[in-house]
Amino acid sequence: MEFTAKQLAQVLNGTVEGDENAVITKFAKIEHGKPGTLAFFANPKYEQYVYTSNATILLVDKTFEPKEPVKATLVRVDNAYSAVTELLKYVSGKEKKARRRRSLRSRWHCSTKFGKKVWLGDFCSVGKRTKIGDNTVIHDRVTIGDDCTIGKDCLLYPGVVVYPGTVIGDRVILHAGCIIGGDGFGNAPREDGSWEKIEHLGNVIIGNDVEIGCNTTVDRAQMESTVIGNGVRIDNLCQIAHNVVIGDHTVMAAQVGIAGSTTIGKNCILAGQVGIAGHLKIADHTTLLAQAGVIGNIRKEGQTLLGSPCIDPHQYMRAYAKFRQSGSE
Repeated sequence: MEFTAKQLAQVLNGTVEGDENAVITKFAKIEHGKPGTLAFFANPKYEQYVYTSNATILLVDKTFEPKEPVKATLVRVDNAYSAVTELLKYVSGKEKKARRRRSLRSRWHCSTKFGKKVWLGDFCSVGKRTKIGDNTVIHDRVTIGDDCTIGKDCLLYPGVVVYPGTVIGDRVILHAGCIIGGDGFGNAPREDGSWEKIEHLGNVIIGNDVEIGCNTTVDRAQMESTVIGNGVRIDNLCQIAHNVVIGDHTVMAAQVGIAGSTTIGKNCILAGQVGIAGHLKIADHTTLLAQAGVIGNIRKEGQTLLGSPCIDPHQYMRAYAKFRQSGSE
């Protein structure tokens, strides 16, 4: 990666204040800026670093007015935070365009259908009748089963496993170690106390613009489909059980676990280590704070809940204060 300040301004529709020929080759946090790096300033808490950073170029808002001299060349944009997002996407796109091939060390069936400019790394396996859309990048050692559909502009990192019958939309990112479509945890008790496995014949459907983190698992449905809606963001080490439905644009942090047949609404936020029991319904725009435990339906939209079982945060903090007091008596 190499950009001049002038090139950055053209890509981001900004203006240059300083040396338009200044060159950067890396990104850096503003507090860690070094010569040759690009940093950005968007949070007022970090303004002190604008004046001390050794970054070559700083992205700043057009409305920013320095209170002291600034060593770096400034590229002024409408919104510095959004501009960084766009620039990262632009750089990633350029890198993907530079890599278009299907490795002969991978294996695919004659019935597999590849779109235009699909990139397939080494030691991958793609099953029968599977379709992969244009411009999708599949890194090394990815396994994709039979009868899968993967959309356009997707990115599958090393070690991803996609079980047969999975449907994945456009612009989906699956990070290393994701397992999509494994059997759910379904077992029926026998009279002698042992367990009989319940076969899972459904699949997983993932919408467009979804990102799923490393080592997260999404189980196939027992019947019908486990569904991940459009725009969903799932962090590392999460567990999505069989027949779960997650609404559009919901996000969840690491170590969230959702039991089977639960429906999560749209635009929900699930913080780290949230646990949700099975066969529940969570209303749209619900926020569950870290380690919240959900054991019943949440029917009212827009609530923020904390604790296990989860309740209103103010009520939780009052109860916690009483708990602390009782311990000191």
